[in-house]
Amino acid sequence: MGNGGAVDTSEEPDWGAFDARCKLMLDVAFQTLRSDPELKLCEGLRLIEATRTAVSRLAPGSVTLFETEVLPRMRSALMKRFGLSELPANPIN
Repeated sequence: MGNGGAVDTSEEPDWGAFDARCKLMLDVAFQTLRSDPELKLCEGLRLIEATRTAVSRLAPGSVTLFETEVLPRMRSALMKRFGLSELPANPIN
């Protein structure tokens, strides 16, 4: 599952367009998606959605960057973690 707690930053986009609060939140979200040993798939999906919502509130001008650069990477990290080729389209509990 996880990678022993190491945070792989090779897939992360340039956070330059985000303010410090967003950068910290994105870093923590990626670390959680990749490394939290207790994380369940449904929790990962909720974390991604909560992160998108928070970015839209904190940095409305960065939503497009989030959706085009960050969201696909978060989804990819979650799929890799759970060995999936795609994520469910419908909400799961």
